[in-house]
Amino acid sequence: MAHLLIFGLGYTATRIAVAMHAKGWQVRATGSAGDIAFADRDAVLAALGEATHVLSSVPPERAGGDPVLEAYGEALAGKELFYLSSTGVYGDREGAWVDEATPTIAQSGEGRRNARADADLAWLNMGARVFRLPGIYGPGRSALDRVKEGKARRIDLPGQVFSRVHVDDIASGVVAALTQDAPAGAYNLGDDYPCSGNAVTEHACRLLGLPLPPLESLEDANLSDMARGFYMENRRVANGKAKRVLGWSPRYPTYVEGLASLFSPQAPAGASAPLATAP
Repeated sequence: MAHLLIFGLGYTATRIAVAMHAKGWQVRATGSAGDIAFADRDAVLAALGEATHVLSSVPPERAGGDPVLEAYGEALAGKELFYLSSTGVYGDREGAWVDEATPTIAQSGEGRRNARADADLAWLNMGARVFRLPGIYGPGRSALDRVKEGKARRIDLPGQVFSRVHVDDIASGVVAALTQDAPAGAYNLGDDYPCSGNAVTEHACRLLGLPLPPLESLEDANLSDMARGFYMENRRVANGKAKRVLGWSPRYPTYVEGLASLFSPQAPAGASAPLATAP
């Protein structure tokens, strides 16, 4: 029987754990929802001794390295490794498409030092399958929730484009890699329609019958440094490698289908948005 150890049983990794358990895998995990304390070294090493596959969803320390590699890196030798990363490793591409061959900040030396890009590269050097994820949404974490809570923003940045992915599409991509002995390397898991954040917010408002939030300039929006940094990056993320190598395709190819499923889970997906199809 295959044994999966997950470091960091959070929002996304929980869905992966449930799917793998349903396939008959033994799954153990660290984190508040897991059965092992990350700091309990003896318990973690014992679980690693049994594990055939290891998945980490633990982000790097902002001013340091990757906690999992620092604490348990030597014990990962011989394991099949998987890591949840971020498409933020590509940096700002001024709206251009990026794929797995695009150098990351850590590989190219562009821009400021980026802990996530460094961790991404470290896991790749360990022979992991690294999943680069754009903005994640799903039940309880979507534009619908932000609109209902009065937290939705519309920022006036013409030409600004983001990619996004439904949490269940991440799970299906990672499960495909786990069960197919996928080649080591990076995989972008995003939907087929990069677009502005405003378009998603506006569609959520239409579904809910609520007014649009005001259009604000970046200067007037009084955003946190983290949020402002998010708006300073502009790219389209291609998902073709995951489709070719993993046989994966997103169940929710655009935000239209994704928000429809969250607004009314029993309703069929609505009409797709006009696609700028990912290569």
